[in-house]
Amino acid sequence: MSSAPLADLRAELVRRGLTGLIVPRADEHLGEYVPPGAERLAWLSGFTGSAGLAVVLPDRAALFVDGRYVLAAAAQTDATLWERHHFTEQPPPAWLAAAAPGGRIGYDPLLIAEETLQRFTEAGIDMVAVESNPIDEVWRERPGPPLHPAEPHPLAFAGRSSADKRAEIGQALTAAKQDAAVLTDPASIAWLLNIRGSDVPYTPFALGFAILRADASVTLFMDPRKVPPPTRAWLGSAVAVAPRTELAPALAALAGLSVRVDPATAPAWFAQRLRAAGARVIAGMDPCLLPKACKNTVEQEGARAAHRRDAVALCRFLHWLDGEAGRTTERGAAARLTEFRSALADFRGESFAAISAAGEHGAIMHYRVDAASNRPIRTDELYLIDSGAQFPDGTTDVTRTVWTGTGTAPAELRDRYTRVLKGHIAIATLHFPHGVTGAHLDGFARHALWQVGLDFDHGTGHGVGSYLSVHEGPVSLSRLSRPVPLAAGMLLSDEPGFYAPGRFGIRLENLLLVQPAALPEASRPFLCFETLTLAPFDRRLIEPALLTLDELAWLDRYHQRVLADIGPALDASAQAWLTDSCARLG
Repeated sequence: MSSAPLADLRAELVRRGLTGLIVPRADEHLGEYVPPGAERLAWLSGFTGSAGLAVVLPDRAALFVDGRYVLAAAAQTDATLWERHHFTEQPPPAWLAAAAPGGRIGYDPLLIAEETLQRFTEAGIDMVAVESNPIDEVWRERPGPPLHPAEPHPLAFAGRSSADKRAEIGQALTAAKQDAAVLTDPASIAWLLNIRGSDVPYTPFALGFAILRADASVTLFMDPRKVPPPTRAWLGSAVAVAPRTELAPALAALAGLSVRVDPATAPAWFAQRLRAAGARVIAGMDPCLLPKACKNTVEQEGARAAHRRDAVALCRFLHWLDGEAGRTTERGAAARLTEFRSALADFRGESFAAISAAGEHGAIMHYRVDAASNRPIRTDELYLIDSGAQFPDGTTDVTRTVWTGTGTAPAELRDRYTRVLKGHIAIATLHFPHGVTGAHLDGFARHALWQVGLDFDHGTGHGVGSYLSVHEGPVSLSRLSRPVPLAAGMLLSDEPGFYAPGRFGIRLENLLLVQPAALPEASRPFLCFETLTLAPFDRRLIEPALLTLDELAWLDRYHQRVLADIGPALDASAQAWLTDSCARLG
């Protein structure tokens, strides 16, 4: 990695009279996937992960990542230029307060949430908002913004009209005595207006901002070139379209009104502008998050159909892979899976870059294979494939870990795999009362690992959108999740794992749909999970003696369902493989 970007940035900071700069991996929407022109952290440091933050000082530069990216950060950044730290073990505000006491630290208010900004100011740091991003001044070949068109998302997939959704959110604002809400999350805008796009990789977003008023009217701030006549007609007369340049004046026009802004998901710039104009800023959750997370009956059925379709491609891939060890590579396997998916009806693309990781690469939780790291998938090792697909009726995400040998895997691998599987089954079979949050459930997935002193450094599960983001808030299964209760219709992943750095990684992931639970003796409403993903777990890695009778029974029922639902769609050879893979263990 060249030192030139750091040197150029430091010179620009000196010119502006700044001691340092906060560089989050974010765009103006604070999303996971960003357009090329927003990849400032990657341009500066070489780190390409989807979550990270850098602090640049005159003589030090530090990169902060979570547990998913510790190994990736070490591999992608130059240790002579960059310190690497874990977000939890060394929080950026504490590090910066000690490293630059009394310094003037710049930040782009369009790239940091007010909630995050507050943690820096509470640490006693003099945070200085910049009018323009210093990196943009020195990134000479920075790509321009995307101009892909926004497209209607038909009611056959959305299940509810935009008018109904806008009326619901408008009534909620009225009940809260709020005049308007600022929407900065493209997923919220896509859900509310029933539109989709292709402005960022893997996720069908049309990037823009919106102001939703209590009377259910909306102003959509998006380059008019991105809203062709059919989409304009689809939006209807209650939705005005204005260029991005009119956003600041529109915020100023809300002077004297009560405006909801989500301090966790909206850039700080919005609340700052509104306060300067004299509006009453109400800190509150994006009003679309919960309604969007609770899929309606059409979206639920679409998710089931999408997963059945996707399972055909995944089972064809696993059958193909069974004889390919020693003859293919990580990139080759990922490409082959994409080929299988591309043959499916309505396939719109991957929902994220596939994690195709053999052997020691499996221990890198969010490993991304490239030309330099690509290696053969060898015999007698673990191979982890984490992938997903986008269909107009649903978004999928599935992980399987397989043994590439011809016989039973070594005892250590069977033990670790089976403990991860036990955690997966524990979540899949849970019944839990209304009011429970993801933080309450996370430990169930870890119990079998904890009992022998093992753990994994990521959450157990995340929300998933409906032909939207594969990582959707506000709920997750994690010790760090927001205190938002789970509710019927929410779609979450169940993906415990185990990772031995430098040796192997294991992760097992299905998507689950929250449903009401029918428990005759329950004294209050309970919920449970419906498993949507359909693909076998590798029998060669399962140690039956570690499973309880109930766990064995669940696994056998699951495999019989996979065989019954997916087997008829496969050719004779793949069907025979699936029959063997789904044979009873109990």
